Amino acid sequence: MSVCVCLPPPIGCVWPTCPSTSIERHKLSVSRKQAVFDGKKPIRGGIPFVFPQFGPWSFGPSHGFARIIRWNLEKAPERLPSGDVEAIFSIMDSEFTRSMWNYAFRLTYRLILREKELHFNIGVYNPSKDLTFSFNLLLHTYFKVPDVRRCQITGLHGCTFIDKNTPQEHIITNVVSGRKMRVQKYNFPDTVVWNPWIEKAKEIADFGDDEFPNMVCVESGHVSSPVILLPGTAFEASQILQI
Repeated sequence: MSVCVCLPPPIGCVWPTCPSTSIERHKLSVSRKQAVFDGKKPIRGGIPFVFPQFGPWSFGPSHGFARIIRWNLEKAPERLPSGDVEAIFSIMDSEFTRSMWNYAFRLTYRLILREKELHFNIGVYNPSKDLTFSFNLLLHTYFKVPDVRRCQITGLHGCTFIDKNTPQEHIITNVVSGRKMRVQKYNFPDTVVWNPWIEKAKEIADFGDDEFPNMVCVESGHVSSPVILLPGTAFEASQILQI
């Protein structure tokens, strides 16, 4: 099985690129034709990593700095005894991050690729001996769909527009050739569903005016309330994409 889990430097955004697996044969992740890869703007596609802020931020870029900075490759893609493939990435505080968010931290991102699944395991650690910090976390996952107007997302029945207790599983129907994608999550109480639609797509410089029908974002996260991380403690969360 030929495998590459791609984190295009220096942007904090993951693409699953797995030529011989079911996931890649039915390409699920999507990037915009006009996406900018200059390390200054987030890439509109793949799975951008939102941290430590969700939405507008008075101290730095919208959705935080994790999706625009360079990540470290802790462990290159390696085949495990099970046949799965694992890769680990990380970031930690730097002069750049402290200019916006003056806390020590370490964030790890472990990816495990299976024949029909992609696992995302996230860990946030607070190494401080006396400082507590709070943060938001979100996997801003872009899915490729034939036509978002004919796409159905289950698991949201009964939820209001803002809901802190969404189910642990969602199923997206009509993701590439009518297939279904199952999104499972752990310790992510929130699900964000997003499509820029007609007018917003026109306002986004690196988003084609005619591209909105072929994508939908279903994003697992902790955004309606912040995670409070005490000194010397860690937070863990995960997501599984399954076809």
